[in-house]
Amino acid sequence: MCGIVGFTNKIQNADEVIENMMEAIRHRGPDSGGKHIDSGIALGFRRLSIIDLSTGSQPLYNEDRSLVLTFNGEIYNYRSLREELINAGHCFSTNTDSEVLLHGYEEWGKDMLPKLRGMFAFVIWDSNKQELFGARDFFGIKPLYYAKMGESFIFGSEIKSFLLHPDFKKELNETALENYLTFQYSPCEETFFKGVYKLLPAHWFTYCDGKLKTERYWSVNFDADEKPDLDEWVKRISETFKDSVEAHKIADVEVGSFLSSGVDSSYVAAVANVDKTFTVGFGEDEKYNEIGYAKEFSKYIGKENISKVITPEEYWGTFPKIQYHMDEPLADPAAVALYFVCKLASERVKVVLSGEGADEIFGGYNIYKEPDDVAIYNLIPRPIRRCIGKCASMLPAHRGLNFLIRRGKDLEERFIGNAYIFSEKERKQLLKIKTDAPDAKDITKPFYDKVADKDAVTKMQYLDLNLWMTGDILLKADKMSMANSLELRVPFLDRYVMALAERIPKRYRVTKENTKFAMRKAALAACPPLTANKKKLGFPVPIRVWLKEDEYYNKVRSEFESERAQKFFNSDKLVELLNQHRDGKYDNSRKIWTVYTFLIWYGVYFG
Repeated sequence: MCGIVGFTNKIQNADEVIENMMEAIRHRGPDSGGKHIDSGIALGFRRLSIIDLSTGSQPLYNEDRSLVLTFNGEIYNYRSLREELINAGHCFSTNTDSEVLLHGYEEWGKDMLPKLRGMFAFVIWDSNKQELFGARDFFGIKPLYYAKMGESFIFGSEIKSFLLHPDFKKELNETALENYLTFQYSPCEETFFKGVYKLLPAHWFTYCDGKLKTERYWSVNFDADEKPDLDEWVKRISETFKDSVEAHKIADVEVGSFLSSGVDSSYVAAVANVDKTFTVGFGEDEKYNEIGYAKEFSKYIGKENISKVITPEEYWGTFPKIQYHMDEPLADPAAVALYFVCKLASERVKVVLSGEGADEIFGGYNIYKEPDDVAIYNLIPRPIRRCIGKCASMLPAHRGLNFLIRRGKDLEERFIGNAYIFSEKERKQLLKIKTDAPDAKDITKPFYDKVADKDAVTKMQYLDLNLWMTGDILLKADKMSMANSLELRVPFLDRYVMALAERIPKRYRVTKENTKFAMRKAALAACPPLTANKKKLGFPVPIRVWLKEDEYYNKVRSEFESERAQKFFNSDKLVELLNQHRDGKYDNSRKIWTVYTFLIWYGVYFG
């Protein structure tokens, strides 16, 4: 696991600039660094040594040094690919997985990408063609950003390194702010920094003669196979997942595992048979503290559990640092908890396994049950439901009314993913600035169009796989682990596991009784029934409780009334949200945290 930076070389002091950019991402690779500079390119690399500890440094070169590679990630099937390439006549100088990408690109070009099994973001400079080729993994586990500034094309693992390039112009993308207020993360290709873009998951790019080309090389394709029965699907899940876990354990260092009270991390920890599990929680309330469960489960599988209780002071005090490492604001309160469990693990191991992705590919979120739960209400003709919903939306907010409002909308209108913070109307009222930000449904429409013929649950999963998982779940997993120089691996997000999950019928994914139905059955072989059947909880954080306490209420209010808040927001409306929450009128915690997160992030990056 590493960090990469680079730019097309059109400046005088390329050596100094690449060194500074590398230093900005030292946390991604504290073990060593390397660089390559010529008249066309400057490449920088920071290494966290996991495989081939002695000879795996980068940049790496092919036999005649015409190709240069910098790579962030792991290729789990590198041994079989290496053997195939050696048989084709390629000569390897290291035992690392990275070198497979170089020779694979020589042999197959971009057709190498579907052959890979792993998580990756890499670039290869072809000095003969003066062309840059780069790619990002199937799911977007590893990040890759780019920007065209002046005469330079800049790219890397983290945006913060771009700020050190002399051609980089730092400007806030206000359109991203408005989108963020609805999604709680940045959902579009352009980031919060104007002119800086994400290479999307499962995409490759080329850059040559000032021209950028990007193309998708893989996508999820749900196509249910109704023939196998439940027992057969459970057997296939067990076998495929076990194989994925074994592949994800390949390392020359010790591997640990995160552990909460949920089935995902428990299943990973049980199958992986690692020596150590890691857990964090808050206070003593079981609603926010899963440490007791984790210790019991670790005892059940015969492993050591290492845990930590996060204090409110630690949580709030570390928050600016969290937003620095995130690059873009992310209003998921679980990001801070993830930072602390990564920090805890990094003190003892270099690699951990985690359960991200299971909910999206196997159908695990509780909201996926909604289409079945309201099936009877849907018997009411659509025009009538829409009329009822419209009338309900005009009344003062109430929990019961929200059901009528949601059911008055089509799925494509009401579901944009697992977070829907501010509506378009609400964010316009809140913001002083005017932007051309699209409606949320305009952002989600291209994904819904691709699964227009599928059932509601499959549509929701597909949307989450392409937006929520990449923009929230995997963003915080990468940035929080790398902030602590820890490699985080996600065995559920494996192309073979996904190929299996695509074929599972909806009735074996989500039922009226439970989510991830078939996967939970598979987990029973490794976990006690209480774990395998446990309701989806998430990563519980007591933000709503803290915001009612004077210390944190005043902290947030001070931020809401600050000069930077008034630059973007109607400050009185922010304070109104805060007061309503403290007085118990509404649970505004998610809305408050979304705005507060942006303001802290803005303070870090724009002062």
